[in-house]
Amino acid sequence: MKKTNSEQQQDIRLLGKILGLGIHESEGKPIFDVIETVRRSAVSFRREGNIHDSEVLLDKISSLSDDEANILSRAFSYFLHLANLAEDRDQNKRHRRIQLDKKNDPAGSFKSTFLKLKEKGISTAQIRQFFTQACIVPVLTAHPTEVQRKSTLDLHREIARCLSLYDSPLTEEEQAELETELAGHIKTLWLTRMLRFNKLMVDDEIENAIAYFTNTFLQAIPKLYARLNHYLGALQENDSDSSPPILPAFLKMGSWIGGDRDGNPNVDASTLKHALLRQSTTVFEYYLGEVHLLGSELSLSTSLTNVSEALQALSDLSPDQSRHRIDEPYRRALIYVYARLAATARLLTKQNIAIRHTHQAEPYSSPVTFANDLEIIIDSLRQNQASSVIPLRLQGLLQAVRVFGFHLATLDLRQSSDVHERVITELYKRAAITFKNRPVDYASLGEEDKVELLLAELNQSRPLVSVWQSYSEETSKELDILRAAAFVRKHYGKQAIQQSIVSHTETLSDLLE
Repeated sequence: MKKTNSEQQQDIRLLGKILGLGIHESEGKPIFDVIETVRRSAVSFRREGNIHDSEVLLDKISSLSDDEANILSRAFSYFLHLANLAEDRDQNKRHRRIQLDKKNDPAGSFKSTFLKLKEKGISTAQIRQFFTQACIVPVLTAHPTEVQRKSTLDLHREIARCLSLYDSPLTEEEQAELETELAGHIKTLWLTRMLRFNKLMVDDEIENAIAYFTNTFLQAIPKLYARLNHYLGALQENDSDSSPPILPAFLKMGSWIGGDRDGNPNVDASTLKHALLRQSTTVFEYYLGEVHLLGSELSLSTSLTNVSEALQALSDLSPDQSRHRIDEPYRRALIYVYARLAATARLLTKQNIAIRHTHQAEPYSSPVTFANDLEIIIDSLRQNQASSVIPLRLQGLLQAVRVFGFHLATLDLRQSSDVHERVITELYKRAAITFKNRPVDYASLGEEDKVELLLAELNQSRPLVSVWQSYSEETSKELDILRAAAFVRKHYGKQAIQQSIVSHTETLSDLLE
């Protein structure tokens, strides 16, 4: 523990030193000296409780101009940012040391969990069966208390990446280069506006969520599945069930951002469509990048290995005519896959996001047909003693397709039951529907009558909404949302929207509305 704390303090001192040099350069020596005096006096007062230090602090701070006070507050704010990064690194290193301790399997790890299950007599087949029934969907929301800008968070990631490089031995030149890079990132952080000028809009929240997928989920979730597959395979070696481990996509992502209308008048049909467009564009950019890299990596030659009939058929469909790849069916097949994927992206996003020139090809009808082509490539490698190639990129890509589809994350709709009641009331009024020989005034009905009326309505074949009627702004907006949801499900697949959440529910009618 002492060693870890010492390492953390070294990181904090290094980052603080670089920050101080940057402030000295940008703001000048006088204010830098003030910051240092305040820092030393605060540390001394905290440790010793010396009244003199307290007086120095009060004197220095009370004599600052507004601009100087702003610089001082920014200096200590950014120092705390950097100290938090050092603490995060320390926690990561502790976690890593626990993982490397072969004497003890960390509680809650896949390995220890599966071993405990085996000790209780649960077979690998039973574990696999569990995953066929499991459903885990973390849901992203737009957190109103997140005040840090994406620019700041991006710089944090770069600084954290630089710190992680200190884990390996460095030459003097490498250490100097690393400190230069750190200085550049920290100076950029210092000169970056800390707060936003304006309140985040829904489009901004969508972009913030997309950044987490790009930086985290698209890479991390396939790796998680790979580790699960690894441990299932290890358990299966001595298991009487010799079938390969199967992991369905039990873990997927969800989001409320762009579909949550409860209390947010800025979310409408166009917002819903935009959210799915950005999500789809992001996942296609990832897939196209991965397939492009696979095309570079899978250079296997038929002069050295065989391929399956299905792979050869896929290769024969390729528009690639290069004589340099005539004996490289995997590359040729992937060029065909890339062309189809690019065509699908153009169809669904209305953009040309391919990173290389492609030939005309038929779009994939669904993520399943894209996954089928990847499975052909995987099966061919497995059948021809090249299974070790599969985990390099193919397995992760296939798992990503099963998890993220063409929509990236399932977008939940959400609205208050109060809004639904007002909309239903207007729809019945405009449609001139009668109930128990009276015109329906839905809002004034008792709960039993509401339930009876709504259940009867659900069994009606005629629509309650008419294109010939004019509706209020609120009702029109809600109807547009439903039409947009139907468009999204048809366009991106049924997994794009699966839930409509009703908030503030108190009765059965609140759900039936």
